[in-house]
Amino acid sequence: MFEVAELEHRVSKAEFKQRATLLRTRLLEAQNRLKRADFPLIVIISGMDGGGKGEVIRRLNEWLDTRHVRTIALDDPTDEERERPKFWRFWRTLPGRGLTGIYVGSWYSEPLSRRVDDDIDDNGFRAELRDIMQLEKLLADDGALIVKCWLHLQKKQQHKRLKQLSKDPATRWRVTETDWQHLKQYDRFIEVAEQAISETSKSHAPWLIVEGCDSHYSSLTVGQYLVDSIEQHMQRLDAMQHLADQAPPATLHVQQNHILDTLDLKRSIPKARYKADLEKYQGKLNELCRAAHAMQHSSILVFEGWDAAGKGGAIRRLTEVIDPRHYQVIPVAAPSDEERAHHYLWRFWRHIPRAGDITIYDRSWYGRVLVERVEGLASTDEWQRAYSEIVNFEESLLAHDIGILKFWLHIDKDEQMRRFKRREQISYKQFKITEDDYRNREKWDDYQKAVTEMVARTSTRQSPWLLVEANDKYHARLKVIETFCEHLEHIIDQRKK
Repeated sequence: MFEVAELEHRVSKAEFKQRATLLRTRLLEAQNRLKRADFPLIVIISGMDGGGKGEVIRRLNEWLDTRHVRTIALDDPTDEERERPKFWRFWRTLPGRGLTGIYVGSWYSEPLSRRVDDDIDDNGFRAELRDIMQLEKLLADDGALIVKCWLHLQKKQQHKRLKQLSKDPATRWRVTETDWQHLKQYDRFIEVAEQAISETSKSHAPWLIVEGCDSHYSSLTVGQYLVDSIEQHMQRLDAMQHLADQAPPATLHVQQNHILDTLDLKRSIPKARYKADLEKYQGKLNELCRAAHAMQHSSILVFEGWDAAGKGGAIRRLTEVIDPRHYQVIPVAAPSDEERAHHYLWRFWRHIPRAGDITIYDRSWYGRVLVERVEGLASTDEWQRAYSEIVNFEESLLAHDIGILKFWLHIDKDEQMRRFKRREQISYKQFKITEDDYRNREKWDDYQKAVTEMVARTSTRQSPWLLVEANDKYHARLKVIETFCEHLEHIIDQRKK
């Protein structure tokens, strides 16, 4: 794969200056179009030690308008990063629509290094590459342009480059003992890199292999590839939009049995028993949360349900007895401008808890397949694609030993109306009622179909939906607390074995 590097392309200073001026103009023109576009640009610069990655990145920042570019340099994960799933630190740094992120040290770095050092076997490495391809496909499906460039050097070139850098006092600092160690592992590194590039070079995120022995040549090559990629991506998006405008709207004819209709909404608990059981289970929950924190087990609780189903009341009964230092409640409303500029999962990745902590989402990423689906805020392709994206997202959390509990609080239409009317009579609850609440009732059947499909397609063995009969708020609150207690008890028992 890397044999082409033997050509040792070189560009003279005069030719470089002439071509760089023209290329810079084209890059700035493309960047101006990108700023008004509806997609982010993700640039990955990777390759051999001494291959000129830093010089290429410096030139890109020189040629582009740096007000709209961020260069992300990631080294070994920090303690905070290791306490979250591996992609957390990358999600936090992803550029918004119209912006550019240049990565030196990307999601490829750690898997490559671990495979070269035999910290993971071939099966583990392939699993890492599958996760990377899944991430890149998810971003590309959302419109992101991913440009991946590998700067290559032959072994003798790398040795020569490291010696040159070491001799010059101005560049000596750039060469470390690790670089010399990597030179000794050159053949092994090439073997692993070739596997990674071969398996992850896809049509939506192909690799460009660039000879790195001459920085003039590599900088021009990467710059030219970047501007061509931006222009071609815009043309593809325009063509896709034109086809979408011409196509008739998609219609789905799915016969479904509404699982919500099987719930017994007559379940209730007398107030006296509720108070006694609430005190009992809240005390138990307090002890279990402290134990889970001590063993650094994190939990994510997702609350979805009809308007006025009692999500807030259930959350309050939980948080009353949990140490405020170790939980956060994330109320999810319409996305902000910043959130709208990113993939819809971005704002949820930002709040993944640290080890031992709890994040409670009052509404969640399931909005993509509920309100955004029903209200037409997401295209049919977007919300249909979201089922697998959500399952993959949750699997990445579970793989990091983060527990997930997903509650759907269900009430019937008559009970919802009664609660609406009561809220209008109580001064401190009037703010909860809006015109949208009444308008949403007109689409009750559409929402019920969406909920049924959501439950069917996103319930997994490790992360099932927990359907809560909520016509009686006492029953609903206790069921939520008891379920969370059972989850923590199971985790703690497993850890003790």
